[in-house]
Amino acid sequence: MPGLLQQLRDYSHLLKREIHALAIAFGDKRTPWFARAWLLLVLAYAFSPIDLIPDFIPILGSLDDLILLPIGIAVAIRLVPANILADARTSAINAEGKSIGWVGAVLIGIFWLALTVLAIRWAMHFWGYL
Repeated sequence: MPGLLQQLRDYSHLLKREIHALAIAFGDKRTPWFARAWLLLVLAYAFSPIDLIPDFIPILGSLDDLILLPIGIAVAIRLVPANILADARTSAINAEGKSIGWVGAVLIGIFWLALTVLAIRWAMHFWGYL
């Protein structure tokens, strides 16, 4: 069992580095707009405390993190041009151990707030309150 735990730790470390590289690629001006749009969704979901399926639901609560996030990352990797992703991965390795900081946290908060406002406006329009 210790071997399995070490593999999971290694995979988790690799996943964190890949997410950091994708965040760097998002900020790169050479990244196409459609890749940036997808990266925004994936990164907001990865850094957000809000899950599609709440974690308190047994088994299903963890499945969204174990399935949806890796799928989103895989799609993002395919959308970002290889040379940009290679540069971003190098930068992520060099910046190992640093956090996204308060600017990243504020941007993620703004994204989720905007998404919530849009969902409320849509619901009000759908039910005839607007």
